[in-house]
Amino acid sequence: MRIGIDLGGTKIEALALGDGDEELARRRVATPRDDYAATVAGIRELVFALESDTGRTGSVGIGHPGTVSPATGRIKNANSTWLNDRPLAEDLTGALGRDVRLANDANCFALSEATDGAAAGVDIVFGVILGTGVGGGIVVRGEILTGVNAISGEWGHNPLPGPTPEEWPGPPCWCARTGCLETLLSGPGLAADFARATGETLEPPEIEGRALDGDPSAEAALGRYCDRLARALASVINVVDPGVIVLGGGLSNLECLYTEVPALWGAYVFSDRVETRLVPPVHGDSSGVRGAARLWPI
Repeated sequence: MRIGIDLGGTKIEALALGDGDEELARRRVATPRDDYAATVAGIRELVFALESDTGRTGSVGIGHPGTVSPATGRIKNANSTWLNDRPLAEDLTGALGRDVRLANDANCFALSEATDGAAAGVDIVFGVILGTGVGGGIVVRGEILTGVNAISGEWGHNPLPGPTPEEWPGPPCWCARTGCLETLLSGPGLAADFARATGETLEPPEIEGRALDGDPSAEAALGRYCDRLARALASVINVVDPGVIVLGGGLSNLECLYTEVPALWGAYVFSDRVETRLVPPVHGDSSGVRGAARLWPI
């Protein structure tokens, strides 16, 4: 049995997969924000609960924000900032009494969708998380591409390509820079952009609903968002040239992205045509936890 943990900013999800990748049990709890010790304890309790539910012991793979620094063995670059500079792998190994495998949550998402999801059988896959934060993961021929600095695919803290005067220098980011993609392409980023333009606070699904009803301000906000996403993904296509880009996270539910963004990104990609496909995930919110379980082989 393989157990996957998806450690998110608002929830921790746990899934047990059988030898045939069938789902055996699943649990979810709220993330104890800003409390590292409680986060480790929460993961431990979820693993033991799944093992109690199934009567079996499993390997444990964990998808988490940020990455494990090859230099220190500690978490870096996590927007769940209470994880940063913590020896998460070491502490979970001690708490669970067994080895664990950790990977960036976007890498786990990309691995899941490249294995038996929307990009199954594709050589190069870029998986995107558009949620509370913005992340990315690259899978090449079924293997996560990690990189020497363990930051491969970490595009959320690149600056927006080709910013207009109105977009420069961009909103401040938690990483101490300004204009990061995360500040514009995350769910809070879209909501903040709409608020700056209108003075009104709406969540992304409400903005989409207003746009579908013909509200000009909402339509304009989604238009800005699609163009920014097109520019950002074009920079990935120019470097990695993936066959498929899979969108995950809450904003992957915006249906307009799958028509509008490919219609726009050709102007920014250095090619006579763009064969890359932009697709929604097959496994939805479950992709990250399924990919985490697959950090261990059957």
